[in-house]
Amino acid sequence: MATRLYIGNLSYTTNDEELRDAFAQSGSSLISAQVVMDKFTGRSRGFGFVEYDRDEDAQAAISMWDGKDLGGRPLRVNVARPKEERAPRRDFGGGNDRY
Repeated sequence: MATRLYIGNLSYTTNDEELRDAFAQSGSSLISAQVVMDKFTGRSRGFGFVEYDRDEDAQAAISMWDGKDLGGRPLRVNVARPKEERAPRRDFGGGNDRY
């Protein structure tokens, strides 16, 4: 099973290719690398995810990159947690359909 890592504190100029190139150094089983982008502005949100096919490579990436500089910022690297369920957003009826 693949191991997904959270990469925090990314420079806002880091793109998917740069993230992939950096994390490919720690193991040959890198499956994917993605910088999360803001859907409204199209800019980086400052974090991303990488995924390895082998757990050993993922652990090597954590050891190699956690606290190390990439793009002028010290990275936070750890195993990604599953996305938590959130309550649905409330609709406050902001339209003109009150009457």
